[in-house]
Amino acid sequence: MNHPIRRCLDAIHTPRTRGWVAVLAASMFVPMMISQAAAAELTLLRYGPAGQEKPGLRDDQGQIRDLSAHINDWTPENLADEVLERIADLPVDQLPLVNGDVRLGNPVTGSQKIMAIGFNYIDHAAEMAVDVPEEPLVFSKAITALNGPNDVIISPRNATKLDYEAELVVIIGKKAQYVSEADALDYVAGFSTGNDVSERAFQRERGGQFVKGKSADSFAPFGPHMVTRDSIDDIQELSIWSEVNGERRQDGNTNQMVFGVREIVSHLSQFMTLMPGDVIYTGTPEGVGDGMSPPQYLQPGDTVRIGIEGIGEIEQNVVAPR
Repeated sequence: MNHPIRRCLDAIHTPRTRGWVAVLAASMFVPMMISQAAAAELTLLRYGPAGQEKPGLRDDQGQIRDLSAHINDWTPENLADEVLERIADLPVDQLPLVNGDVRLGNPVTGSQKIMAIGFNYIDHAAEMAVDVPEEPLVFSKAITALNGPNDVIISPRNATKLDYEAELVVIIGKKAQYVSEADALDYVAGFSTGNDVSERAFQRERGGQFVKGKSADSFAPFGPHMVTRDSIDDIQELSIWSEVNGERRQDGNTNQMVFGVREIVSHLSQFMTLMPGDVIYTGTPEGVGDGMSPPQYLQPGDTVRIGIEGIGEIEQNVVAPR
């Protein structure tokens, strides 16, 4: 494909400048009048022991409120706009408070698939020495990789190149098939913070596709909650970062994406049906361990912390194989 975005990227060689040009040029392909249905502004979560989570929300004071009397769980069918609007109409100050330091699970349950987009930040493509993709580079992660936002990352047996990737996660709210970019956000329930945990040797050196290096148990943590789509003014203008053992590694912004959220959702829907609860990891900025010189891979005992402006922070400790 030889459209103006790619010609701009080919002409500009400074990573920072290339990111700015990509964002500016991409705007030429977004319709001037973009529709988006209204949705409730909520911060939703699930709390409790693994496998026994209850639905909740976070109030304006940052406290957890229990929703068990109003919905059974944050399942796919409860991500519909009408359900979210009903929950938003509840008197939050009358909902039961959840006291104490409770474990948080993934903010939704019942997801059918995890999709992901590779090399979707200009600077990350450069650090990995690959060309900027002509269209979204799509791969998947096994559903068994799902992991709570603060649960441990389990290093797989025979792992030698364990890595982290700070990512914006999109959660689908209604069935999406052949949707336009203009309407794409209407199909999104909300957003979370994710870590696309990767084993680079499995990913690149063992043959086949990325999925082998992306799918070990615990390789798809996201949370700590789901922020509904209307809670974010501009999803393409959020800072995103990661730290390993307190050292800042990644420091980017979603405006550096090659393909924005609207384009990703629309693109995927041309090739597969996206269902409520489906999860999409949207790519990572530069600063992954594999891109450092020399590479700095995760080891048991390391702590990874990831945050996205306006969405939240997650943290995982790395543990030895089991």
